[in-house]
Amino acid sequence: MSTPNLPAKRVRLLLLPGMDGTGVLFRPFVDALPSWISPEVITYPNAGKNRYRDLEPIVRDAVRASSECAVLGWSFSGPLALRVAISEPDRVKRVILAASFVRPPIPALVPLRPLFRSPTVGLLRTIRRLPVWFGRRPSDPYRRAKAEIWRLVPARTLAKRAREALRVDARNHAEAYPGPLHYLASATDRVIPPHNLEEILRLRPDTTVTRLSGGHFSLYTHPQDAANIVATILEPMRSLRPDRDVAPARQPDRGAPPSTDASLNSRKPAIAT
Repeated sequence: MSTPNLPAKRVRLLLLPGMDGTGVLFRPFVDALPSWISPEVITYPNAGKNRYRDLEPIVRDAVRASSECAVLGWSFSGPLALRVAISEPDRVKRVILAASFVRPPIPALVPLRPLFRSPTVGLLRTIRRLPVWFGRRPSDPYRRAKAEIWRLVPARTLAKRAREALRVDARNHAEAYPGPLHYLASATDRVIPPHNLEEILRLRPDTTVTRLSGGHFSLYTHPQDAANIVATILEPMRSLRPDRDVAPARQPDRGAPPSTDASLNSRKPAIAT
């Protein structure tokens, strides 16, 4: 007996933000996603506790709101995505790490971790604002987005998250997650060095790697390309039957992991917000 054709379903995608903890930089990417993907941006408190263990219940509650989803963790949120994925493996069908890490991304900064307090982070923020303020017009979308983040997120909160990133160890979580793991790498990332991806590949040789043009904020600067890549990753979830919708078992390493490059010339133009 043939199996009746079932209608394609919408796929729920939870988006975990970077160090800022807001959804500001996700906006162009969200607008560029196809209609069959239902994105949901998770935001973090702008004050109070901001350790991974404090943020984990927020994400876990969002995961439990439906029977299944995919989770994308950008930068700071990669370890958090993995933590939640292994606690809810039946619901989290895929994990996408975007420009992220499983251990402190810059090991040389680990001894300096106690120095990451409000005054230090505030000074670093001021220095990093200068090229944005003086190198971009007031109407520039990136300048306006960064200005909004600076208004929303105090230096004290960023300092807490920076200290947390400099103590994290999510290697066991990456190895334990039974579902497909994907990595979206930024080609010219100056924030997360290449050795972070190399470590993930050592832990999970089955990780699918896709490279996107641009720097650390490539999800913002190349939203349509990023959306096309993510849609390809999530396409299998769209047609899986409910009674068989389980993450495929991990396969033993049979060589180099698959890797693709985004073809910018064949993509649609980015959708501005």
